[in-house]
Order: sequence, then C-alpha cells, then structure tokens
Amino acid sequence: MVNLSRNKLIVSALSKHLSLDSNQFLGDVLENDIKSLYNILKSSKNGTPPENNDQITKWIAFAENFPTDSGASFEVLKGLNEDLVPISVLLGNGLKPSDVDVIVFSVIHSSVIGLSKSDREKLPHLLRWVDYIQNKVDLGDAFEKIQLEKAKFEPQGTKALDKVEIESGAKKTAESTKNADKLEAEVKTKKSEEVKTKKSDNVKKGTANKEATQEKKKAPEAETVENEKEVSVSLLNIQVGLISKAWKHPSADSLLVEEIDVGEGKLRQVVSGLAKYCTPEQLTNRRVVLITNVKPGKLRDVMSEGLVLCASNEDHTIVEPLLPPEGSKVGERVSFAGIDGKPEDVLNPKKKQLDKITPHLFTDDKGVATFKGIPFLTSAGPCTSSIPKASIK
Repeated sequence: MVNLSRNKLIVSALSKHLSLDSNQFLGDVLENDIKSLYNILKSSKNGTPPENNDQITKWIAFAENFPTDSGASFEVLKGLNEDLVPISVLLGNGLKPSDVDVIVFSVIHSSVIGLSKSDREKLPHLLRWVDYIQNKVDLGDAFEKIQLEKAKFEPQGTKALDKVEIESGAKKTAESTKNADKLEAEVKTKKSEEVKTKKSDNVKKGTANKEATQEKKKAPEAETVENEKEVSVSLLNIQVGLISKAWKHPSADSLLVEEIDVGEGKLRQVVSGLAKYCTPEQLTNRRVVLITNVKPGKLRDVMSEGLVLCASNEDHTIVEPLLPPEGSKVGERVSFAGIDGKPEDVLNPKKKQLDKITPHLFTDDKGVATFKGIPFLTSAGPCTSSIPKASIK
C-alpha cells in the first residue's frame, strides 16, 4: 500500500515535470516498480526508452529502497545530506533539476515534512536542496510545501533603549514634582523654563550627534558596496570559445595568435602567452574559456580582442587553458551561482577591474575553476583544469 501511494506521487510529479497527462499512466502504477514507471514516462515523452546510466540507476535504486520507518529514514536522509554538500542538484553538475531530483523529492517528501526542528537542524544541505526543488520545479498540487525557518534580521537594543528613555522620563518627572512642592510659584516657573531650555538643547545636541554618527556609518558602508562592485566577477563577460586556428606570433617567441569562434558570426583574434606551454596544433579545435569584454589592443603589433583564461601552478612551470565541459555551447556565457549582474560593455583599464578580480580566480582541489570558491558553470557543467589549486589568469 505504501509503494502504491509512493508510486502515484512519483507518476504525478514526473508527469507534471515532463508535461504529460498523469491520468494515462495510473494503470501502470499497480504493476510496475519505480524504474519501470520512469522508463514508461520517458518513452512516452521522447518516443524512445531513456538511457539509464549509472547515476540514474543509483538514484532510482535509492528511491526504491527508501525506508518507511522514521528512524531508519532519518539515517538515510543524513547520508543524502552529505551527498548534497558539494552539489546543487543530484544529477547534471549544474543548477537545472533532473528527473531523478523529482523522483527522490517525491519519495522523501513525507519523511522530511514530518521532521522535528532539532532533526532539521542536522540536515542543512538536504533542506537547502528541498527548498530549491520545491520552488524551482512545478510539481502541481501533489505535495504540501515544506515550510523552512530562515534567519530574520532584527535590530538589537531597541527595547533596551526604550526602557532607558521611559525610566529617564519618569525620574525627571518625579524630580520636577518634588521641586514644585518646595518652591514658590515664581521659582517653579523659572525652574520649568530652565528645564525646558536645557532639554531642548540636549535634544538638539543628541539629534546632531545621531545624524553625525549615521553619516559616519553611511560612508564606510557605501565604500564597501562600491569595493564589492569593483571585484564582482559579474563585470566580466566570460564565454565558451572554440579555437579554429592558431599560429606563432611573427615577432614574439613567447606568444601565440588564435582565431576563436564565440558565436558572433565572425572569429575573434586573440594573442596569448602560451608558446612555451602549447603548440599551435595542440590548441587548434580546442574549446577554451575567454574574457570577451577586455579593451582590444595590439600586442607586439598584432591586434588582440580577448583574454584566454589559463590555470597555472605555483611556479608557473605548467600553464594550460581552462577546459569547458563536453556539451557546452560555443558562445554561451559562463555563470556563477548566486552572482547576478550585467557585464561591462568594455572593461575600463584605468579602474584596474581585472587586476582586482583575478586574485579571486583559482581551481579547487579537484581542478574545478572557481571565483571565491563558486564554480565557473556552463549549461553542461563546470569548467575545469588538470591543475588543482591553481591560479587563473
């Protein structure tokens, strides 16, 4: 009975994800396991059976064997939480949810929604993935949305400040009343006027001090925001290119000249300092990653219209161009998860923007190219290098 209910949810979610009518597959729910149901739906969508590679098989097996017991399911969820530490989605090395993301979400939904607050705190990566899937994928009305607590900013000290002001006001009132009982009418009037004058002066002084403090705070905040803009990788237009031809620079032994297709209808000519590390033959028909909004200029009398990004080991004895993944599209722009922004039309050399950004470009211990640890992403996955922990320029 549990498997039947689970299979119905999977069929409903996958049908919605694949833009199919789930009603036509209800008869298959009773007779088939999850793998068979997946094959039936994919065949109906594409006309041919899907390719069940090792990763798809792995996650379908995970869904098939997910336990119904709450104690056992929590242990499995902890393992899934660890699997999700380095990735955004289960399959694809990118940000686009796959069919298996939908299947696994459908299977674990009832277990996750019933978790206690303390158990949820132990599964941060799983809950981040759950929140992404339920907001990114249209699953129809089959699943109740899992409400997640998110940190809220509340200014500190407001209540304490209010309390001090109330106590201070009460104290002044009591003192004024005591003095009024002892002093004659004229003294009372004079005292009252003095108090009012002093209070007014204090208010003005306090207001002036407050405004001055706020202005001081605004200045470094504005400066910080401006500095962050100057070092944002979003300023760079980084694209996938294909070298169609390469040759030695006519007057510089350390330089090579490449003609690179970036999907513009015409080839870009780029000069690179790669002659010591690559031959023209090794670069021909090779995919690369390049910055296309640098200001064009001549290098030893040869025009250059871009900058090929290369990874280098610490002593610069090994240098190689970054490699986009197989399946990435020529001309597509490299993106960075969580970083939005429009690139500059042309980088301003006087602002030294490139000099401020490149110190934050490096490969991780697996050779994945990153900006401040965030991968260079294409539609087919991240860009890489065979050199781990390398600087990128």
